Amino acid sequence: MSGVLSRLLCTAAVTASAVLVPAPAVAAAAPGAGSVKQPDTRSVPHLLKDLQRLYRQAEKATETYNRTAEKLKKQRAEVARLDRQLARARHALQSSRREVGRLARQQYRSSTEISPYVRVLLARDPQHALDQGHVIGQLARERAKSMNQLTDAAKRADGLARKARKALDERITLTARQKKQRDDIQRRLKDVETLLASLSAGRLAELAEFERGGAAAAQKKFLASGALSDARPPTAKGDRAVRYAVEQIGKPYQWGGAGPRSYDCSGLTSQAWVHAGRAIPRTSQEQWAQLPHVPLTQLRPGDLVVYFPEATHVALYLGDGMVVQAPRPGTRIKVSPIAANPVLGAVRPDPGGQPLRSYAPPALPQAAANGSDTGYSAAAAPATDAR
Repeated sequence: MSGVLSRLLCTAAVTASAVLVPAPAVAAAAPGAGSVKQPDTRSVPHLLKDLQRLYRQAEKATETYNRTAEKLKKQRAEVARLDRQLARARHALQSSRREVGRLARQQYRSSTEISPYVRVLLARDPQHALDQGHVIGQLARERAKSMNQLTDAAKRADGLARKARKALDERITLTARQKKQRDDIQRRLKDVETLLASLSAGRLAELAEFERGGAAAAQKKFLASGALSDARPPTAKGDRAVRYAVEQIGKPYQWGGAGPRSYDCSGLTSQAWVHAGRAIPRTSQEQWAQLPHVPLTQLRPGDLVVYFPEATHVALYLGDGMVVQAPRPGTRIKVSPIAANPVLGAVRPDPGGQPLRSYAPPALPQAAANGSDTGYSAAAAPATDAR
């Protein structure tokens, strides 16, 4: 059973992002407190359904958190960009003010002199006086130009200041939203931990065995349906994405993780393609919404397989009906049957790429397929004598 079951929620909580406070462990009843934990009498199929529902809710919350994190990252960059522009605008405004001040002082000094008209009348060389008048006119035009520049600089600085304040307010709002989403994920994972804590090792073993049988049956039915075609070679970038994903096998799932030490489902797929030279959206829902869809009959290694009606889970297609995925909290990156979870469809990050003429799949590490495909196990569940 140890080859199938991996560490679960406590590990996920401990390895969560450094900004998070790990979820507390479920407290055992104090001796003599008079509180006796009642055994869970639900059927194994019912338990599996409940666990899968809780994990889907947690993963949906995770993808929402990731989407907010991406928006927050862009908003921080926008705030920094506006701050730089505002600094330059204020510098230009100060320069314009200094120039206008200089011209104002010059005009004040010139106001006590004889007017240009009288100077022409009294001059021995009227042409020279007219030339001087032209210079004076030019200075007047420069004053007008400097005033216009001052006005424009003031308007630009004021407009940028308003944009910068608005961008900062949006960043603060996103930060608060992300914290709320983080707390939501922790609560949902706590629900899973509580459910697992109520089960004995025997019940968990039954659950894992039932899950294995269900996944095998789903995969057999999926392959028999003809949903997958004969093997197709990947593109050069698809090959690089596959090899990167295979190199991550064995690393832990961490919600919000995008490498290099840990990943969540879309963190793995997005980083695999970044390392292949093609940036794609960060979350599974955005990958499903923005990348070109391809029929399952045309799948090739490197394509992304998206799961569940709300596109809350994603894996990278390996070939031969298998995917590389980061399943759920408490698991590690592994190779799984493509039908281990309900398939929504597939997308292709490089639709214009040319397939390789020859292709040798990467060698898989030992035990690459070990562990739960749906992300719960007995290994990290709190010990209990309940049955």
